[in-house]
Amino acid sequence: MKRRDFLAKAIPAGVVLPSLINGLSFKAFGASPLISALTAAGEESDHVLVLIQMNGGNDGLNTVVPLDQYSHLFKARSNIILPEKKIIRLGNYNTGLHPSMQGLNALYKEGKLSVIQSVGYPQPSFSHFRATDIWLTASDSNQVINTGWTGRYLDQEFKGYPLGYPTTTMPDPLAIQIGSFISPAFQGPSVGMGMAISDPVNFYNLINGIQDPAPNTNAGKELTYIRQVSQQTQQYANVIKAAAAKVKLQGTYPTGNSLADQLKIVSRLIAGGLKTRIYMVNIGGFDTHSGQANSSATETGVHANLLLKVSDAIKAFMDDLKLQSASKRVIGMTFSEFGRRIQSNSSGGTDHGAAAPLFLFGDYVENGVLGKNPTIPGNVNTNDNLPMQYDFRSVYASILEKWFCVPSATLEAVMLKNFQSLPIISSRAGCNSNLLATLNAENERILISNYPNPFQSYTNITYKSKGGHVLIQIFDIQGRLMGTVLDQVTQAGEFSFTLDTPSYIPGLYYARLQNQELQQVRTMMVAR
Repeated sequence: MKRRDFLAKAIPAGVVLPSLINGLSFKAFGASPLISALTAAGEESDHVLVLIQMNGGNDGLNTVVPLDQYSHLFKARSNIILPEKKIIRLGNYNTGLHPSMQGLNALYKEGKLSVIQSVGYPQPSFSHFRATDIWLTASDSNQVINTGWTGRYLDQEFKGYPLGYPTTTMPDPLAIQIGSFISPAFQGPSVGMGMAISDPVNFYNLINGIQDPAPNTNAGKELTYIRQVSQQTQQYANVIKAAAAKVKLQGTYPTGNSLADQLKIVSRLIAGGLKTRIYMVNIGGFDTHSGQANSSATETGVHANLLLKVSDAIKAFMDDLKLQSASKRVIGMTFSEFGRRIQSNSSGGTDHGAAAPLFLFGDYVENGVLGKNPTIPGNVNTNDNLPMQYDFRSVYASILEKWFCVPSATLEAVMLKNFQSLPIISSRAGCNSNLLATLNAENERILISNYPNPFQSYTNITYKSKGGHVLIQIFDIQGRLMGTVLDQVTQAGEFSFTLDTPSYIPGLYYARLQNQELQQVRTMMVAR
């Protein structure tokens, strides 16, 4: 077989090879909306977003604990509940962090941590694969999309890519993922628009000029040839090496921590001056169906160790960026494909659930807790879930709007719908932003109520609008969307309507109000 034919067959578009450049695997990301939104909006911006994927479905109630619901939580998960006195209270909020998360608590005290309560979406999927796809593509749960949320925008802004790239204005990779697989978040409709670094060892092989040896066989000779061709044609390898070479000293990172190893690479590339707008790293192990905590000391165990790694890695990363005078360029976000159930199981673990909190961190995030503690019913069963307070796509849209200054018309095209704008990024970042404190004060008012409650077949719902778009949805206790009862633009004022529920079985339900950036959840009881 001719080498040209061999290369054409061996390197089809979109496949990651194990070793292309000095032992380093690269992959071009498709035109993904966020990347586009980041780089396109970012041609004149040095802002960077770092995404941390916590694979497996993180137990949010063991991560961010509603302290005012502790007695009901204890009843629901007595075999894994954290000792109340060891939970880290966040300031004046009636909310606490897992004892392992001292690093994130330190960031909170420095004004660099935002906790967003009960993030999810209507009709949640409890399949790891499907739920992950939904989060990475920003689709509805009943919708399959082949592009990621970070690539759709890029496809609009960088027509014709990769022809003519790199350019003088964008000489660097548009996005970089640490890991040998390519996230659907970076997939676009046509070509790749970023790179994947297979693992930390291969990264250091690249920058140190070390090539993994190939066997002295015909296949080995072909592999060596592929590497040589790839090294000649890969346009971004040299800029990555040059950026890494500029950083001579880094901060201290925890050992035996794969997430810390990945973030250390990201910090080095950011500090080295790459214009790359988005990085993705990941840590697995969060599918804690059993043995989640040590029964003799529930603040220790598998989940505690995972949260310790996440917390310590993020703190070391932020300290390193500060040392490099690069921290003001960066915000980060954690996410997982779903949360866990309210009630623990008999195996000392938790099963797949719905909404869960996520973290934003950085110099310009709005420090504090967005949203209220979720309400834990006094009696729950194995199927009960937390109601959604914030749609995860509102978080994405708000980052694009307030961190990368993406205009509203482009934003709606990227996100496919018009999502709620959240006050999660400070106006000091350069885009207009609402202050978290102001929003929390507004949310302290009663914005939605119903009477009678409990009720049998109907109840009167009263809501207040500041004007603009109002959305009211009804969810059952399992997190399923029962119906959208209002979705329209209203004037400012107080309004009411009757909700008929002849098909609702007795039990708890949630009415969720969203009015522009405001949101509130009302607990309702059907009793027949």
